[in-house]
Amino acid sequence: MKRKLTAGAVLSATALLAGAIQVAAAPAQASAPSVAQQRDALIALADGQAAPVAAALGLGGQERLVVKDAVVDTNGDRHLRYERTFGGLPVLGGDLIVHQRAGGAIASVDRAFDGRLSLPGLSPKLSADQAAAQATGAVRATIGIAADQDESAISRVDGAGAATLVVWAADGNPRLAYQTVVQGQRADGTPSSQRLVTDAASGAVLSTHEEFQTATGSGKGVHVGSVTLTTTQSGSTYQLKDASRGNQSTGNAASGNAVFTDADNVWGNGLASNVQSAAVDAQFGAGATWDYYKNTFGRNGIKNNGVGATSRVHYGTNYVNAFWNDACFCMTYGDGAGNTHPLTAIDVAGHEMTHGVTAATAGLVYSGESGGLNEATSDIFGTMVEWYANLPGDVPDYWIGEKLNLNGNGTPLRYMDKPSKDGASKDSWYSGVGNVDVHYSSGVANHFFYLLAEGSGAKTINGVSYNSPTSNGSTIVGIGRNKAAAIWYRALTVYFVSTTNYKAARTATLKAAGDLYGVNSTEYNTVAAAWSAVNV
Repeated sequence: MKRKLTAGAVLSATALLAGAIQVAAAPAQASAPSVAQQRDALIALADGQAAPVAAALGLGGQERLVVKDAVVDTNGDRHLRYERTFGGLPVLGGDLIVHQRAGGAIASVDRAFDGRLSLPGLSPKLSADQAAAQATGAVRATIGIAADQDESAISRVDGAGAATLVVWAADGNPRLAYQTVVQGQRADGTPSSQRLVTDAASGAVLSTHEEFQTATGSGKGVHVGSVTLTTTQSGSTYQLKDASRGNQSTGNAASGNAVFTDADNVWGNGLASNVQSAAVDAQFGAGATWDYYKNTFGRNGIKNNGVGATSRVHYGTNYVNAFWNDACFCMTYGDGAGNTHPLTAIDVAGHEMTHGVTAATAGLVYSGESGGLNEATSDIFGTMVEWYANLPGDVPDYWIGEKLNLNGNGTPLRYMDKPSKDGASKDSWYSGVGNVDVHYSSGVANHFFYLLAEGSGAKTINGVSYNSPTSNGSTIVGIGRNKAAAIWYRALTVYFVSTTNYKAARTATLKAAGDLYGVNSTEYNTVAAAWSAVNV
């Protein structure tokens, strides 16, 4: 969603930005700034522009912009991502991206909420304690519901933190609300941290978001085989910690998450019974994910700040899952059925850590169509990490979790060429797709990505057979997975906002394709055709 600006507003923003650049200019004799310093300078520049940009956009006197991220193109164009506050309260669904030319002129704006933000007042009818109690009750009311059929169902509620007052705008109808985090546990043993938004007047639940995002059913490692690891030596002991990748490390959840150590720097034996083998998988998967994002997109870690994530293996007992938690910036893996099938496959690592990338950029709300796009983003880049690693023991493909055998019959968790083959995922868009579990509504975007990369019809790729249909009977010729991934990454980091749905994703990826390859290029036209082929 864009809003045109007046010429006066553009000139005002341009002049202020030029001044900021002159102040920040380094002396000619100074050494070149590091990647981290360049990013810090860009964030500082975006922060300094927050007030004048808000004025240029005509935001109200009670509205403020808070910088979240910034991207600069090779031609100097900038894409400044802001969260919004109103009267000092966070506005959920109020985020926006300002696209500036190199000279500072504002070219366009993408908004999660496109209307005028106004409220009759900032005094809630309900107290914070009442809101927290109601949120806890809403979660507690779900205990036992379909728990025998749905392992993601809540089995225990431990309590809630303090409710905080916010403005809810994600549904296009701004109102005063409370945000409350309710802690508990799911039926399969996964920790639960549900972030609920409730109406500050009625207590009605407006939104729920599970912060522990899982891929259900998703040295010498169990899955990665024999690999080289970068470790840290401390005296005569080696730690499974990689200083070259932001000190990312792997710990043992069964031992208080202590980082793995070893005397000879030879880790694991490939058997699940060896406590180090799953750790090798996890550490290698984290490194491969780091390398893919850095070497492909220049992204310096999940948050693009040079800080590595923590991985934890051997979580729980017979725990058949894996999850990313942005609060601890960590990845956690269970050991699977019988504690003999760890969920440490490389596409699972790439999938889960990509949830962190999404949180640091678009912040796609984990429900409805935006939730499906969130999950698909993780499937897409989990798959790309697998192709990047190109392991002999895990031949790259367009299947998700195929190494885990969680179905017990050798089939993958999900298929990108024809998502419905798993029995639940959706091949194409329809009006109710946003009501489907996000792991299955993601099928629309997964199918789009496969068609964009490889095209439609029957074919064999890397020894694996695929047969991808189209909803409109069209024939698609793919542009290659690397170009498809580049388009999706740019859309994610430059155009997606928290409430992006499938229609908006089509627009965003077309913008991204136009930026990278030119409007009306083969790549641009194939993006359009691939979305049409999944009824978007």
